[in-house]
Amino acid sequence: MTAAQAQKEIIALTEKINYHNTLYYQQNRTEISDYEFDQLLEKLIQLEKEYPQFKQQDSPTQRVGGTITKEFETVYHKYPMLSLSNTYSEEELADFDKRVAKGLEGEPYEYFCELKFDGVSISLTYENGVLARGVTRGDGVRGDNVTNNVKTIRNVPLRITGKNIPPAFEVRGEIFLPKNVFNQLNKEREDIGEERYANARNTAAGTVKMQDSTEVAKRKLDCYVYSLLGDTGSSSHAQSIQMLESWNFNVSQTYKKCKNINEVFEYIRHWETKRLELPLETDGVVIKVNSLEQQERLGFTAKSPRFAIAYKYKAQSISTRLNGVTYQVGRTGAVTPVAELQPVFLAGTTVKRASLHNANEIERLQLHIGDYVFVEKGGEIIPKVTGVDHEKRKSNTTQPITYIDKCPECGTKLIRYEGEAAHYCPNITGCAPQIKGRIEHFIQRKAMDIDSLGERTIDQLYKLDLVKSPADLYDLKREDILKLEGFKDKSVTNLLGGIEQSKNTPFESVLFAIGIRYVGRTVAEKLARYFRNIDKLANASYEELVQAPEVGEKIAQSVFEFFRNPENQREIQRLRKAGLKFESDLKEPEKESDILANKSFVISGVFERYEREDLQDLILKNGGRILSGVSGKLDYLLAGDNMGPSKREKAEKLGVTIISEADFEKMLKGQ
Repeated sequence: MTAAQAQKEIIALTEKINYHNTLYYQQNRTEISDYEFDQLLEKLIQLEKEYPQFKQQDSPTQRVGGTITKEFETVYHKYPMLSLSNTYSEEELADFDKRVAKGLEGEPYEYFCELKFDGVSISLTYENGVLARGVTRGDGVRGDNVTNNVKTIRNVPLRITGKNIPPAFEVRGEIFLPKNVFNQLNKEREDIGEERYANARNTAAGTVKMQDSTEVAKRKLDCYVYSLLGDTGSSSHAQSIQMLESWNFNVSQTYKKCKNINEVFEYIRHWETKRLELPLETDGVVIKVNSLEQQERLGFTAKSPRFAIAYKYKAQSISTRLNGVTYQVGRTGAVTPVAELQPVFLAGTTVKRASLHNANEIERLQLHIGDYVFVEKGGEIIPKVTGVDHEKRKSNTTQPITYIDKCPECGTKLIRYEGEAAHYCPNITGCAPQIKGRIEHFIQRKAMDIDSLGERTIDQLYKLDLVKSPADLYDLKREDILKLEGFKDKSVTNLLGGIEQSKNTPFESVLFAIGIRYVGRTVAEKLARYFRNIDKLANASYEELVQAPEVGEKIAQSVFEFFRNPENQREIQRLRKAGLKFESDLKEPEKESDILANKSFVISGVFERYEREDLQDLILKNGGRILSGVSGKLDYLLAGDNMGPSKREKAEKLGVTIISEADFEKMLKGQ
């Protein structure tokens, strides 16, 4: 393929993929399968790698991330992002309406109502129809440039097509984590033994500020836009919204134009419970004067506009009887207390159970069986108990609830690690929920992806003593599976085929599947790339583990202890014998020169222009060696920002040469 042909193909693929992205994310329809779409995207990625000079500004490959941002540039807002005044009552809204009427001196006016989304405010600037900047609200005057992360959000247009597009304009919106994505994220964290995220809004805010846009892309952020600024020719907010819709921006279809304050009240009452059906969290309604000219006349106070106000819904809380507390045991052995409640209707659903989180929470609430407790339903799957209704506590209420000291499933004495709130059952090989949980983790899509298995089948296999660990799956025979309820010849063949196919799963997925505590999919990928095979990883010291990307002290300690457990060692050997991959398929970087020959390096800290993996590849490509720890045999400590002081002290004590990123680049140039 010639350069000219490549350029033409890149332009055509970019347009085609962007077209299908718009259909899917803005119009909720498709014309091609996911597989066909992925093939188009993969082809474009490959062409852009070969011919980077032809990559388009609106290339859809930016959606998958890949950019590292060490520090976010501070950007001053052209139009300040002011906060709104809040109210919780219709009386105060009526007062707001009177102030608007007075400010407009009796002139007719109307309102535009929108739901207030619980996310992260973002300013999107477009120049010549192309997304130029995405900036956080910050302090309202200036925010952080997070453009690379914003580009990963599928329904934020990278290029605008349509009529009457101004040379430059700004769009305001709200970035959020959809409820289902947030719940799945928490499920995954729970699965690897991490604490759940508290709420979707804070998680979205943290995601927007991640340094690695590839990780941002994996979080599947979403965005609703609600405001258009600049010389656009529109005379009302409603007209601006129509323009945004015509340019294929993602506008929530929950807005309404209201003739007067009474219609505003109707809108508020309508959405008070209906909003709970939406895919994201909402906490109120934004009411704006519709006319842009009238908005300008009403003006601003020092902190907020006079033409708009936010009505906040009160958190829905209800009192119901606490009938008891049960305890759930997870895959990692964490024991979670759950309040068993008198069923009550709350926020659109009947609530029978609510999270009590841990022993500290039970002690804080001073719970008694028979108490009436307040229950709220926020952004979590399970509602939570927030307090005790002391006015309803009866004198004959039973004794305070004390957290159990033995596992509710196997009777083993519980332990509590220093610095952790949860209690754990240490009986990892004999506690049924832990065993079944590990197998369920092992077969999931992001791990071994054995889709012919499920919780019900695993439960049957466990009860028949056929499977007590993941390695047992690879010993199953046809006659074993025929014992399971609902399994005939075809379903048996499918299951055995799925198990056999899983042997082709790459090492990083296998490493995630074996279920080391705190090792999620991303950390497993980093460890697989860094150590290359299971033996080097298993034999690594704690100090060597801490050197690996994304690995902190907690993860390093967990990995170190996992591979020194005899039971885990036996399980790894059985999985190895079954034919699973325990070596990375990632190719060693092709050699470019011998300029670093016979030189050894340790890489530590954060760098301005490179990821640590990139530096590692450069060293290997140019003949150098990577060591995992500082010793007298080391030639160079390549030091970035935030490097641990102990490493520097040790290097200085041993006389090891410490070099910067700039020094390293000079070495590569032979200087």
